[in-house]
Amino acid sequence: MADFDALLWDIDGTLLDFAAAESAAVKSLFLEFGLGECSDEMVARYAAINKRWWEALERGERTKPEILVGRFCEFFEAEGIDAALAPEFNELYQIRLGDTVAFHDDSYAIVASLRGRIAQYAVSNGTVVAQTRKLKNSGLDKLFDAVFLSEEIGFEKPAREFFDAVFAAPGAADRSRALIIGDSLTSDITGGVRAGIKTCWYNPRGEANTLGVHADYEIRDLHEVYGIIGIG
Repeated sequence: MADFDALLWDIDGTLLDFAAAESAAVKSLFLEFGLGECSDEMVARYAAINKRWWEALERGERTKPEILVGRFCEFFEAEGIDAALAPEFNELYQIRLGDTVAFHDDSYAIVASLRGRIAQYAVSNGTVVAQTRKLKNSGLDKLFDAVFLSEEIGFEKPAREFFDAVFAAPGAADRSRALIIGDSLTSDITGGVRAGIKTCWYNPRGEANTLGVHADYEIRDLHEVYGIIGIG
């Protein structure tokens, strides 16, 4: 008997390489908007700003609409670009995020190999537009038993209410037999702790856990999940 009945997979930064999609999307839109070339250094500055805004969302300090546009307003102002472009830029950015698909650790093959052997749910704070496109273009949409997006639920990870909605869905597994796998201590692991489920921190770069958030498991490679769940 497997050790778990359900896996809750985070998408960005876990199954998919979000940094690759983010870079490609921003760079292509800079050209489309006639803003010139967006260097790797500029993308890195944007990524740092973006991370701060999303963490504010997770703490309940900002709403999703505020962070989606606000991050680009701050980035554009810092780069000397007209911040009035931010709303339109963000709208197209949501679409472009789904154009670049890069898997971490052969994640598609891992999820595919577990299909029908254990329930698998996608759990994400990404926008409906971006995530629907990513899941379709990656083919992951056909592998999951259900997809749970915060915009549709009305609560963001790490809110317990997000996970309550997951386990209240028809046919959902018992939370005592569920495991969340994600790269974010503030979103996935904190959320799992609040929801009372087991947690697995995907930490491919071996970063230090300086937040004091306890993860039941820590892995560097997604293939390690097989050993954790007891399915070879």
